[in-house]
Amino acid sequence: MTEEPGGGALLRLRGVSRRYGERQALHPLDLDVRRGSCTALYGHNGSGKSTLLRIAAGRDTPTAGRALFAGRPIDEDDPRVRASVAVVGDMAACYPDLTVREHLQLVTLAHAVDEPDDWIDRVLADRGLSDHGEALPMSLSSGQLQSLHLAAALVRPRDLLILDEPEQRLDPAARRRLAGLLRAEKADGVAVLLATHHAELAEAVADRMVVLEEGRVIADGPPSDVLERLERRS
Repeated sequence: MTEEPGGGALLRLRGVSRRYGERQALHPLDLDVRRGSCTALYGHNGSGKSTLLRIAAGRDTPTAGRALFAGRPIDEDDPRVRASVAVVGDMAACYPDLTVREHLQLVTLAHAVDEPDDWIDRVLADRGLSDHGEALPMSLSSGQLQSLHLAAALVRPRDLLILDEPEQRLDPAARRRLAGLLRAEKADGVAVLLATHHAELAEAVADRMVVLEEGRVIADGPPSDVLERLERRS
């Protein structure tokens, strides 16, 4: 388990901003995500949520500011980051010739997971994929593909779980299971950073809600308070 210096935030962003050419995708902001907590990023497409997630995952470098994981600059090529940070992106690519089970076996092999078959069976059942273990990606629905990407994050060790709109393409029952999953992750001490369009999901699982608009933070606080402020603003 990765320890954060002095018991502080596992993920810490300070003065982080990102510019692409002339476009300011993200204005300077601070963000802490601690173990056993969930921070939800909320906003429309183009608000800066995905840019912030890429920086938090070490997949992009801020134009200014610092992004730290366990007190160290975050970089997805850092072995500590690869071992401790699980990312569920927006419909990440699958290998067309590998079955659902083989995808998960590949993840457990990469992370030297003990008793991988037990973990895989458990996660397949949890994600509603038990009957699709031998299926190829092309035969899955978009919701089942999303469940596969979630499953791949759940069969590996993780201290920080980063999710980019994981509720997309899930039916209402699957979204309820997702909310239960994220609450269980918090209970296990995982730090969760979630970008979402669903206010209901943010309110159900997040301790803190950060609303972005054109790369700027326009609201920040407990989800119920933030949603009330947004409603008054509209």
